[in-house]
Amino acid sequence: MRQAMKCAGTGLAVALAVVASGCAHQQEPERAPASPATPLPERATPAVNETTVNDQIRADAPLRYVVKKGDTLWDIAGYYLRDPWYWPQLWYANPDIANPHLIYPGDVLILTRDANGNFQLRRAGTKVLSPEIRESSLESVATIPLDAIRAFITGPRIVSAQELADAPYVVSFIDEHLVGGKGTVSYVRGVGAQGHDAERYSLVRDAGPYKDPDTGEILGQQAVPVGEIRILEDGPVAKAQITKSYREALVADRLLPLETEDLVHDFYPHAPDRAIEGRIISVYDGVSAIGQYQVVTLSVGRTDGIERGHVLDIFEAGRVVLDPVKGDQVRLPELKSGQLLVFKTDEKVSFAVIMRAERAIHIDDYVRTPAR
Repeated sequence: MRQAMKCAGTGLAVALAVVASGCAHQQEPERAPASPATPLPERATPAVNETTVNDQIRADAPLRYVVKKGDTLWDIAGYYLRDPWYWPQLWYANPDIANPHLIYPGDVLILTRDANGNFQLRRAGTKVLSPEIRESSLESVATIPLDAIRAFITGPRIVSAQELADAPYVVSFIDEHLVGGKGTVSYVRGVGAQGHDAERYSLVRDAGPYKDPDTGEILGQQAVPVGEIRILEDGPVAKAQITKSYREALVADRLLPLETEDLVHDFYPHAPDRAIEGRIISVYDGVSAIGQYQVVTLSVGRTDGIERGHVLDIFEAGRVVLDPVKGDQVRLPELKSGQLLVFKTDEKVSFAVIMRAERAIHIDDYVRTPAR
């Protein structure tokens, strides 16, 4: 069963300046052996603070800002707020504007106060384009840089074991090739069965299960993208061609529907409205020390209340050491490592990009709702 911390208070506060990680991973001292007779101390509950959006306004916040091409919503929030997840309290989403949370290059943003004296950021107009032309000719400002999740696009996706077992698969390559790459003609079985009747697919490879580190529960199967493949001729054994290649294709690689979700638009940073706790269970480039803008998989998903745009704090669990005087075991305080932003969710897991790294972050580190 997943862990959840009790919620305390209603405001949100934790410093969030985006910092390059650049921290070298230091060798952790050897941990003292656990004594069966003495239970280990519990991890401490973080301190509680009360904060309002007025407390979050930066002293150098611009009164007027023209949105530029290349800006991200995270950047813009950071111009005005010390903690960008206070964005929903600052942004005035005009209900008369279609897609009120979206911002476009050329928009003019004005910092004002409402009747109660609370700061608001309003869209004053568009410097270059009218709203009608704008929404049809420009993409809205992305919440996070596309470069920050580019590795994810060619990284594992999560599927059920049954979905993977039922997927069409490669049985052979033309001219008896042992591996395939871009342009290779392949032979596929299972196309047309159980709703698999598309023309283009993602070609993936089973990379084993995601597991909850606390309970051992299987959260889903990792399907590592190999490339993309297009069906040329239907039939019991269909003829197909690999159109994109991220790694060598092999016999038995599976075909899954292409993912079309926009991973950088249509959501904004905000904190969960309840206490959530999970763990980092995977990182896409396989390194042991995780830094800024790397993509990680979390052990919590939609069933735990996670949604796109959620900002979570990251903590390294406090080490347990032997007290040299009393001889008992002491758990050191947790170390806050940074913050991450969730950009994709599944039922039991979610995917996030590290937006701030104060020190090296590791698999099995804890993630939580920011302290309130």
